[in-house]
Amino acid sequence: MGLFDRIRGDDGPRVAFVGIDGVPYSMLAEHFDEFENLAALAEEGSAGAIDSIVPPESSACWPALTTGVNPGETGVYGFQDREVGSYETYVPMGRDVQATRIWNRVHDADRRATVMNVPVTFPPQRDVQRMVSGFLSPGIDKAAYPDEFAEYLDGIDYKIDVNAKLGHDDDKSAFIEDAHETLDRRHEAFKQYIEQDDWDLFFGVFMTTDRVNHFLFKDYEQDGEYKEEFLDFYRKVDRYLGEIRELLPDDVTLVVASDHGFTSLDYEVHFNEWLEQNGWLSYEDDDHEELGDIADDTKAYSLIPGRFYVNLEGREPRGSVPEDEYEAVRDELKAELEALEGPNGNKVADRVVTHEDAFRGDHDDIAPDLVVIPNHGFDLKAGFKGSDDVFGVGPRNGMHSFDNACLFVDDADARIEDADLFDIAPTMLDLLEVDYDRTEFDGSSLLTS
Repeated sequence: MGLFDRIRGDDGPRVAFVGIDGVPYSMLAEHFDEFENLAALAEEGSAGAIDSIVPPESSACWPALTTGVNPGETGVYGFQDREVGSYETYVPMGRDVQATRIWNRVHDADRRATVMNVPVTFPPQRDVQRMVSGFLSPGIDKAAYPDEFAEYLDGIDYKIDVNAKLGHDDDKSAFIEDAHETLDRRHEAFKQYIEQDDWDLFFGVFMTTDRVNHFLFKDYEQDGEYKEEFLDFYRKVDRYLGEIRELLPDDVTLVVASDHGFTSLDYEVHFNEWLEQNGWLSYEDDDHEELGDIADDTKAYSLIPGRFYVNLEGREPRGSVPEDEYEAVRDELKAELEALEGPNGNKVADRVVTHEDAFRGDHDDIAPDLVVIPNHGFDLKAGFKGSDDVFGVGPRNGMHSFDNACLFVDDADARIEDADLFDIAPTMLDLLEVDYDRTEFDGSSLLTS
């Protein structure tokens, strides 16, 4: 037993999880001849495409992945959620996640966890070994714990996120350069603490992959101007994952996964504009920019991505739909959403999922009544400022997808078929040999022996 084994106080098996936000399995598999490290991980371990969750948005996905339960249990449904009994909205942070994270289970088992750059983890927890929060966090001084960890990250110019605004420019050169710099610093920090080898669970996320996909994915799929730059970025991601795998001791199993898939974006769909044009939504006056500005006669409103709420009497402060009409109104809205076609004649919705089919748990009181899972090409927006058109085109050319997320487990006994995001947490707990009650999860372990 080595020095760090004694420091850890446990010689049980360990896990290193590396998230590659928004990376579709099919894109990686099509380039296994170039992405040789991921190809080796797939060949020597297990790999495949998995489903994401409803809705497939990072703010909802990462709490689900790290807890193994649906948004009805985590209490986080998207980038913007609604206060109970109010038209006030808020951006969910780490403290809004109501379910138990995998690193807390590790901590409760008297083992140690290093957590780096996971979305929806601000402020950093002080009951784990070390943590730097991810997406939507402020500066490192507030996002990292303990202080010496923050000092190290500051010293290497660690970046919590890429400057996504650079991706709005027609010339993507500055954005691509910033994406590489962000990835480089993240990898440097990951290596530093992987080599420190004082943890039982290492959990780190490369979120820059999602950012690159949002602005370059269509270039990749349709041989656009920046296809080679897109592939160059992923060649580096593959190389970095290979370096991480090489650094890991024999008692560590590597798990690599994304939280949702990705596809090309053809049209943004401004759903509150669609609701207004079709008589479902109205505003108190012409100066409107938030949910609280809707008028009393509104029957339904939308929050991103593709979440629809009936303006229900007794639930919403100014609800206009009586409870005994709820089912009929929701069915009518569902039918109209299912019939909606884009300018290209394709259906916008792959399917429309009801509250009771998508969510269950003690925290489903702010769950949407309907969620649209879009067909590829339709990126679902909301907003309350109004839009000139229902269908539009913005600066992004890539969008999230429910299908085609990726999972790699460096263990040949893992079975990755008919799997989804909820299966990752119990699989890692089995790899760690940390006991848990199987009824606590919406998924199940993928280990076959």
